[in-house]
Amino acid sequence: MYLNPNTSIFRKILISSIVTVLLGLCAVGLVISFYAKTYIVDSKSNEMIRQAKRVNLSIQNQPIPNESFKDLLLFFDQAYDKRIWIFDAEGNIVVTSSKDEVNAGKVVSEEVVSQVIRGEAAIWNQTEGLEEAMLSVAVPWGKDNNVYGGIVLHSPLKGMDETTAQLRETILWVTLFGIFFSFAVSSYLSWSITRPIKQIDKAAAKIAVGDYSDRIRINSKDEIGELATTINHMMEQLERIDQDKKKLNQLRHDFLANVSHELRTPLTAMLGFLEALQDGLIEEGARGKYYEIMYNETLHMNRLVDDITDLMKLENKEIHLVFMSVDVQEILSKLAFKFRPEAEARGTVIHCVMDEESPQAYADPDRLEQILNNLIKNAVKFTENGTIELRAMAVPSEECVLITVTDTGIGISPEDQGLIWERFFKVERGRPFQHKNSTGLGLAIVRELVELHNGSVRVRSELGKGSTFEVRIPLVQSAAANKQA
Repeated sequence: MYLNPNTSIFRKILISSIVTVLLGLCAVGLVISFYAKTYIVDSKSNEMIRQAKRVNLSIQNQPIPNESFKDLLLFFDQAYDKRIWIFDAEGNIVVTSSKDEVNAGKVVSEEVVSQVIRGEAAIWNQTEGLEEAMLSVAVPWGKDNNVYGGIVLHSPLKGMDETTAQLRETILWVTLFGIFFSFAVSSYLSWSITRPIKQIDKAAAKIAVGDYSDRIRINSKDEIGELATTINHMMEQLERIDQDKKKLNQLRHDFLANVSHELRTPLTAMLGFLEALQDGLIEEGARGKYYEIMYNETLHMNRLVDDITDLMKLENKEIHLVFMSVDVQEILSKLAFKFRPEAEARGTVIHCVMDEESPQAYADPDRLEQILNNLIKNAVKFTENGTIELRAMAVPSEECVLITVTDTGIGISPEDQGLIWERFFKVERGRPFQHKNSTGLGLAIVRELVELHNGSVRVRSELGKGSTFEVRIPLVQSAAANKQA
């Protein structure tokens, strides 16, 4: 990804890092330079004081300079590479280590003389009477408490200044290297920060326009990596919400379209019949048939409204069950008797298989009857010249009552088996016959009611061979045990 060098964060990190390193190294360099020079001067001064004291040890027994005295000073001058002066108690320079010295007879400052006479060493920078600046030290000349005068050693400051200058030059190069290194490190850090931020910004821009498909790919485990992970999780949630919203809108659209269709069909038929009756187009003897058709269409619309109302109440959690022990076989027998005439009219036989133990379910009796009523109604509707078997048995291992409704009807295709629980889905679409009284809401209500009982429902079917619906409702014993726990 292209990194814009004018990016605010990049510029701030780079400038702040370089300025920090530059100021830090400059400050350290100045401190080191100052203390290094002080250390060099102090070390040199202490060394010269020790050398001056050695000179004194050699001449302390000679209070009056003579020719051998000068030769001895010349020896020390060459040995120490220092210029040597000897002055008396009044500060007059009486002899020097250089043969062509022109300072003999001159006077040393009173401050230095008084300090030496007191037996103390003196240190100062000497420039007067010399060709170049010198570091000078003076120690007493004498033995024990007898001080004849002082011994002065001079060393050029030029060498020390050159050493300090070299040190400063080294510090300068280190500073330049530090700035270059700081630039490289800051550039990398800025890149490592701004690159993921740009990715986050790009993802945020896509979120703003409703695109949740992109993902931020950052492998770091730092705070930015955690932020990217959080945003990715947020995008997944938003994408899921958006898909659910689209699905909900589609369901709402389908719901309204299906309701309109289901209501328009009977209303259109009724309107046509009423207009025919009103215009006197139907003979008196045939009016009873038309009244019956309109009555059936009214019942169909009433059932549709009742089913929609039940489904909406279930989805809004507005239906409250009254749980008790329910004899499932008793309900199956009642419903078998209810649907037997309709089944026989279609050439179908209903068998109710009885279990000697008569399993007791923990359920709301009215809603359980509604569940089984819808399942048996579907079985009768889709089975001609066949059989329907109703069975209920306890399954202790699953702590439930297993209720099965098996028919030998037209069956359900594999692709439709996942859709039959949707509202207004009619498995008979495209079949050779239609069922006008179907609302397409029965199985949707069954699923909601079964889930409200903490149970489950499933279907096993094969085209042309029939279907089996299995409903599992908690046993009374297991439900009571769970309630006590």
